[in-house]
Amino acid sequence: MEYNDQMKNRIKRIEGQLRGILKMMEEEKDCRDVITQLSAARSAIDRTIGVIVSSNLVECVRQAEEKGEKNTEELVKEAVNLLVKSR
Repeated sequence: MEYNDQMKNRIKRIEGQLRGILKMMEEEKDCRDVITQLSAARSAIDRTIGVIVSSNLVECVRQAEEKGEKNTEELVKEAVNLLVKSR
């Protein structure tokens, strides 16, 4: 699987969010603000997981079709399982 720049940039933004959260904690900011930022980071991670799984699924299905394989249903099941495990 190739991880494109868009995916990498998402991770870099999340990394920045987490650093910001740590700084907030070190500055003893209000817990509601910290939790709000943690929730935003978690949502960003969840969306990134979805992007990676869906991109991988598209590529796997394309490769299977090129090889004449008809087992795309298994690929979809595996992708769904990855999404379920990530929650």
